[in-house]
Amino acid sequence: MKQQEPEIHVGVMQADEVTFCLHGCYDAPDGPVSGPAVCVLQQGLILWNGRLHARLTFTPRSHTDFFSLSSVSIGKGFHWQQTEEQQFFGTLILTVASGRIGVINRIGAEQYLQSVISSEMSAQSPSELLKAHAVISRSWLMHALGQRSVLPEPTGRTDAGRWIRWYERDAHRAYDVCADDHCQRYQGFGRLLPAAVSAVQETRGEVLTSGGQVCDARFSKCCGGVTERFQTCWADTSFDYLQPVRDADRQPLPDLTDEAQARRWITSSPRAFCNTQDRTFLSRVLNLYDQPTTDFYRWQVRYTAEQLTDLVNRRSGLDIGTVEDLAVMRRGASGRIEQLKIVGSHRTVVVGKELEIRRLLSETHLKSSAFVIDRAVDGSYVLTGAGWGHGVGLCQIGAAVMAAEGRDYRTVLAHYYPAAEIGRLW
Repeated sequence: MKQQEPEIHVGVMQADEVTFCLHGCYDAPDGPVSGPAVCVLQQGLILWNGRLHARLTFTPRSHTDFFSLSSVSIGKGFHWQQTEEQQFFGTLILTVASGRIGVINRIGAEQYLQSVISSEMSAQSPSELLKAHAVISRSWLMHALGQRSVLPEPTGRTDAGRWIRWYERDAHRAYDVCADDHCQRYQGFGRLLPAAVSAVQETRGEVLTSGGQVCDARFSKCCGGVTERFQTCWADTSFDYLQPVRDADRQPLPDLTDEAQARRWITSSPRAFCNTQDRTFLSRVLNLYDQPTTDFYRWQVRYTAEQLTDLVNRRSGLDIGTVEDLAVMRRGASGRIEQLKIVGSHRTVVVGKELEIRRLLSETHLKSSAFVIDRAVDGSYVLTGAGWGHGVGLCQIGAAVMAAEGRDYRTVLAHYYPAAEIGRLW
């Protein structure tokens, strides 16, 4: 499997107007440039320096040169969505995509990973967590590069009574991966610390493998105590390295596909690596925009019947009528709901998979689809849930606790991907 380290194209943002600054000397179509600049979409092209362009490339002359971008959105569609200024190394490419200016960063894979693990988790995290994350982020990237354009997005089956969809990252056409949670977070180098650089360098080229292939090493923020199978959230494909794992030492794996056991599990607080409320520890491992989310292990939301009806009809675009009932049809191994029946006064639909359920039942996204449903005396719906994210693969908060307790990155990876091995691509 030996190969050369690739350069990759990362889609950072899209806008009608892009404000950036070149810190250093960059080669551009009209010669060397530096300093602040603004590009505006005009007549379907990019207006820069008084001329219209279909594509602009700014190539740094030195590896220390970098560019900054204003108003970059992060966490798009989720409850932590915000904008910030970000700084990037590598080449800046501007192109027209879907009627807007697309901003692409071309950069080497290893340097890209230094930013990813500083964006996914704080670079002040335990070093063994950062090394584990470097391996899985590199694995995910290389698997994604080998699977480009395999699936459209969204993917699924929709008919009169079923709304089954899942969302993959394979739809990107103008670049390899995006910079947000849809792929994996890549927020430039403003958060980069030496520990993140060391973690990537110490694991250079290392990936998880299974059956001679690079693993699709998924990960999420908090599994809620048990990790999920791949097929609960995406295509009906089983990977031996993405199977349910109890997020604790020497604890039995409950059958959370059973509704009664799922209810007992979700409405209690079982021991798990990711079951922590240590604010000092969490302030070290979570980036600032993640820290306000304190109810990641167990959480609860409440909707009046009117609020829920409005949400479902508006977010789905379907005329379901008044929501009269929510019923679980199928759960995955972590208790996450794969198919949910929504009974309306006009029609009944079965909704799935995991992310689509989260999307339809929230203005942004529910923290996870591992929830149980209760009706209060006033008729409102109470959703009590577990975990933050899809729960497949590595549990980031659980892995951080494991590393803080002294486990090395190989032990952490063996826990979450028990059927995988570590190999080296370059």
